[in-house]
Amino acid sequence: MKKRAIFFDRDGIVNVRKIGGYITNANEFEFRNDFIRLFKFLSNSDYLLILITNQQGIGKGLMSEDDLTLIHNYMQRNLLLKTRRQFDDIFFCPDLAETGSQRRKPKPGMILEAIDKWEIDVHNSWMIGDAPSDIEAGNKAGVKTIFIAPDGDNMPEADYCLTSLAEVIELFAG
Repeated sequence: MKKRAIFFDRDGIVNVRKIGGYITNANEFEFRNDFIRLFKFLSNSDYLLILITNQQGIGKGLMSEDDLTLIHNYMQRNLLLKTRRQFDDIFFCPDLAETGSQRRKPKPGMILEAIDKWEIDVHNSWMIGDAPSDIEAGNKAGVKTIFIAPDGDNMPEADYCLTSLAEVIELFAG
């Protein structure tokens, strides 16, 4: 039987986005409070929880894959402490935007890899993101999409446009 999954963008959804820069070490990584509430809510669900993140700071030479591993290890340890669950898998793309990489959002490569690896039911799975590229990748992969825009921006291509992660809890609880 195929599994359901929720795919999460990282910067701006899981952690506070660093304006004008990149999170290059664990000291700069700060969870969004509403993300912890959402993750705790989902921790007892039968959804796979998978991180899908562009990390072109690696491609730009601002950090290494080892630096990213340290950041994600920090994130996973703290998720386990705060919610008793961590991401089931993490997919990242270090490629620069101009490379045209099939793995880099808005292309669906990372999501498609996860779908294949975990035998995911695309029709009952979701992508949650705060950028048009997240929604485009989710749509191309065939999953439902949730666009988070605190300022209320609408994105017609998304299945749902919400202003907070708290509203995601309401959507899944309802």
